[in-house]
Amino acid sequence: MHIARTAVSAFLVLLVRNLSAADHVVLIVWDGMRPDFVTAETAPRLSALARDGVFFKNHHAAYPSSTNVNGAVLATGDYPEHNGIISNQEFRPAIDPLKPFDTADFPALDRGEAQIIAKYVTAPTVAEIVHAAGHRTSIAGSKPVAQLADRARKRESDAARHSVVIYRGKFWPKTAEATIVSAIGPFPTRRTALPNRGEDAWTTRALTEVLWKDEVPKFSLLWLSEPDLTQHETAPSSPAASDAIKSSDENLARVLEALRAKNALTSTDILVVSDHGFSTIDLLVDVAGRLRAAGFDAVRKFGAPAKTGQVLVVSLGGSVEFYVVGHDAALIRKLVEYLQHSDFAGVILTREKIEGTFTLAQAHIASATAPDVIVASRWNDAPNEFGAHGEVASDLGKNLGQGTHSTFSPHDLNNILIASGPDFRGGWIDEIPTGNIDVAPTVLALLGLKAPQAMDGRVLTEALRDSEFTPAPESHELQAQREFGEFIWRQTLSLTSVGKVSYFMEGNGARTPKQPAR
Repeated sequence: MHIARTAVSAFLVLLVRNLSAADHVVLIVWDGMRPDFVTAETAPRLSALARDGVFFKNHHAAYPSSTNVNGAVLATGDYPEHNGIISNQEFRPAIDPLKPFDTADFPALDRGEAQIIAKYVTAPTVAEIVHAAGHRTSIAGSKPVAQLADRARKRESDAARHSVVIYRGKFWPKTAEATIVSAIGPFPTRRTALPNRGEDAWTTRALTEVLWKDEVPKFSLLWLSEPDLTQHETAPSSPAASDAIKSSDENLARVLEALRAKNALTSTDILVVSDHGFSTIDLLVDVAGRLRAAGFDAVRKFGAPAKTGQVLVVSLGGSVEFYVVGHDAALIRKLVEYLQHSDFAGVILTREKIEGTFTLAQAHIASATAPDVIVASRWNDAPNEFGAHGEVASDLGKNLGQGTHSTFSPHDLNNILIASGPDFRGGWIDEIPTGNIDVAPTVLALLGLKAPQAMDGRVLTEALRDSEFTPAPESHELQAQREFGEFIWRQTLSLTSVGKVSYFMEGNGARTPKQPAR
């Protein structure tokens, strides 16, 4: 069966390569954008792309549904356990023995071995594969996550040396800074208001006016901070969040106009994607504080070298990681039992199978440095004050009523993908499940390039012009439960598979009272 799937995949890549009509691919990320927010009122250009191109109605983020995780997935086409990035914040003693670190904080990582980044993202990226084929790339992001698209600090090929990465006003290579600042001025140093128009507009201009000045490269990535930033500070569908969507749409217009001015619009495939969706906080929990009250030695960071038996609590917003020092099995079971009694746990994931949980491997996050336990917060479908459905419990970091994500809620997992260009169908809605994991293999296929190793994602062949390929999705549900004296803990995880690729639809859990014996 594996041989058959490999043969089919090779045929589809060859088919796309032969049919590819585009000279360029531009990938634009609207951070935190939900598909139900794509309207002609707030996002007229994006809405037009969806109407005239392909709207991927059933598109999904990887879990945890957060930025750095999906930044790596978009860059590599691999599940988190294979690309090395399983969360926005991780604890790796080799990098910092006292506290977790931001997995997009490359300057901090660079203080050690210069090439640690290449070992830290453990799969080749689209940009690097394009470089190996002899083509330059342009990457610009208002957030540090843009760095995940191109790991190398040592530029060994001519194509790589002529490629630039911009990440929140920083530059690689650093020699690019003078040219860009001379052309459009310095990166805005202060966020003075919502939405984040200044940073996103500057980043878009850096790409279209400077990095594209001589020509549009084979592959470009633009990562915009909105509407994520404003939704975190306000809430999904708030007036400010709607204005943030308009801001990203204005930057999409800048990209389209730049391509048109260079006579490249009709020869460019454009993909607009988000890293995740969004929810509203309806329950705020100090997870570390609750654990301490229950007798655990729980900390947010270590004040001295970690002691066996301590539990490091790492907040991911709508999910929480637990690193148990010493990996004591009895302590881990006690922690899981506490979570199964809590009012905030939705789906509990563990390194080793424990009754009433799923394993990290079942969620594709069983990396070598993964925590002992991860809990995705409980969610419901209720609307917030602005009418946006989807509420979640959250660890500390934001306030009640503000926005967050990272759970197994469909409102966090269901994100956008819209594609338009000479290789894509026109006026078509793709109902088949797709995911961020499919973007990298699809981009490479559009460029006629082959990855040096098989990717976990698939080429979205059904969305291509003149394609007659129709995948057959298969849906199934994982279930786990554990009986206690007065109640039963139950959790479920729904997923759909297309061939070898699986997509999470939703997952949740709760306590249910036992029915009295008759």
